[in-house]
Amino acid sequence: MRYRIWLLTILASVSVGVSPLRAQALLPHTTQINFGNLEEQALNLAREAAQLAQFEQYDLALPRARLAAQIAPKAFQTQGILGSIYLRQEKYTEAIASLMMANKLKKNEPTILFSLGAAYLRNKNYPEAIANIKQGLAIEPKSSTAMFDLGNAYFLTKRYDEAVDVYKNVLALDNKFWAATNNIGLVEYERGNVDQAIGRWQSSLKQAQKIEFLAAEPTLALATAFYRQGDRSKAIQLAVEAMKIDPRYGKVSYLVENLWGDRLIDDVKVVLAQPQVKKILDESDLSTRQIPKPRFN
Repeated sequence: MRYRIWLLTILASVSVGVSPLRAQALLPHTTQINFGNLEEQALNLAREAAQLAQFEQYDLALPRARLAAQIAPKAFQTQGILGSIYLRQEKYTEAIASLMMANKLKKNEPTILFSLGAAYLRNKNYPEAIANIKQGLAIEPKSSTAMFDLGNAYFLTKRYDEAVDVYKNVLALDNKFWAATNNIGLVEYERGNVDQAIGRWQSSLKQAQKIEFLAAEPTLALATAFYRQGDRSKAIQLAVEAMKIDPRYGKVSYLVENLWGDRLIDDVKVVLAQPQVKKILDESDLSTRQIPKPRFN
């Protein structure tokens, strides 16, 4: 499943200026607060937190975001960035609480509504996810990523016709949005339209190739469909290729997270059990276990 975190857009709303952080630079753990202009400093802290989060430095980002929200609790930017960081860390209850506060402080801000919708989506509250994303799209209708989240919410509630319509709208805005094409394939497979699903996944791969991206998901999905149709040699070749690209797709739990339905899951289990495919997965697990853990002095 692909969820969009709207941290960068929220960051753009923090208009105070600070020097950009570099990926390698770690800020000191102690933050000095000047009580002359607390709100401005809170927004600076929020910006620092957002930039650190972009580099997945959450141990540094989260304390700054929390402090920013404590100093300026009525600034929607501080609450929004704190909520987005919680969302990135999969702390959905905390994310929803902060984003709801941001939404109260800044009504009809699509960035907040989209992020809140994503949090509800991850927390499996699909009605609230749909409601918030649709509210945001009513204000900002050309957000392909928010629209994609809406399609996913429809898919998860088995509203397949609406999901396909939304995915097609995503593609009308961005014809390189390969994940939308891929997900139409997921819908068609669950409906029993295997040939249509194959066509979508082949198109998805072409879209991904245009942006020089190796897409494991449609590759494995194609392997599953071909195996079901009896072309086992081609299926195994594709499955091995998919596992070399991203072995995470060899885990059923990860496939479920990525919206794979019951029918596709049942069929892919047979493919993943093939010796050639299993060999790649076993080698991947072994290499992961052999990576030494970093030591900290």
